[in-house]
Amino acid sequence: MQEKKLKIGVLFGGKSAEHEVSLRSAENVCNALDKNKYEVVPIGIDKTGKWILGNSSIKLLDKTNPKLYKLNSENRDNVALVPEGGGLISNLSNTSSKNSIDVVFPVLHGPFGEDGTVQGLLKLANIPFVGASVLGSAVGMDKDTMKRLLRDAGIPIGKFITVKDGEKISFETAKKDLGLPLFIKPANMGSSVGVSKVRNKNEFKKAVSEAFKFDTKIIIEEFINGREIECSVLGNDKPIASIPGEIIANQEFYSYGAKYIDEGSVAVIPAKISKREAKQIQDLSVKTFKALSCEGLGRVDSFLTKSGKVYINEINTIPGFTSISMYPKLWEASGLPLSKLLDRLIDLAIERFDKEKKLKTTVE
Repeated sequence: MQEKKLKIGVLFGGKSAEHEVSLRSAENVCNALDKNKYEVVPIGIDKTGKWILGNSSIKLLDKTNPKLYKLNSENRDNVALVPEGGGLISNLSNTSSKNSIDVVFPVLHGPFGEDGTVQGLLKLANIPFVGASVLGSAVGMDKDTMKRLLRDAGIPIGKFITVKDGEKISFETAKKDLGLPLFIKPANMGSSVGVSKVRNKNEFKKAVSEAFKFDTKIIIEEFINGREIECSVLGNDKPIASIPGEIIANQEFYSYGAKYIDEGSVAVIPAKISKREAKQIQDLSVKTFKALSCEGLGRVDSFLTKSGKVYINEINTIPGFTSISMYPKLWEASGLPLSKLLDRLIDLAIERFDKEKKLKTTVE
């Protein structure tokens, strides 16, 4: 007798500037999930926050142009969770219902998906889900909080300044503290959205304005002249690191366009670095993962200088899963193909859920 297939809800889209990247990641995940083991339930979230349940949601329009990727708007009456008129969280709840979801796989990037909001919702709904829980997701998304935690853990990072909406900082102050060039970023965003490289006062003013379009808090970082090395991490209590890979951008830095539109950047896997450097990056990646209370998966990005010093740049708790994304490519090069990687991530979600289920909720 064939074992019952697990019902996997692949959650994607969302109210984020990284919406289109999420659509591409979700399509890749849905195609790679082993259909002999899983029943795949695509769950799309459009840019207004409306949830669309069912296979129609994964049909993407204008697929030939990454700038025009769009959720299918057909069958919009087939909605799960928080539709416009109220909440139908029971549609997804992990209960005995034949329509219940066994595990949710969030393939959401950026705010309202990678920042702990959806993770909190799924915990309340008592549904196992892939990736970091509320705390790890929240601190991994907020670059300001993330960098302060890494600094306190003794993990090497570059110098930075945090600026909140309504606060002022002059170009002269930033230049004095961080040098030139420097980078300005929204604190809560990924895929290099809203990121600018600044060399002068005019660029500084424009970059600050651009970053504040995407968040109410921005960070200004020193420029670290180093190679961009990425490492994938997998696990819960005992995480492991993949072989590192290097990004060689076709633009001045690894921007949104370089990642997803021009696609001219080169990923060198494995990175052409020494064994000692690779081991150092792997160790620091795992240490970063643990320091930020992450679980399941994460891609740690770092800089490797000519002198061999490693600086951690950031972690992505829901890294891209597109056909060109580094997280799955690094694991594939490490001997774990995408379908097996997805199996492992689902197993880790269930493992954590079962462990947490044993915790006491009453005081005797």
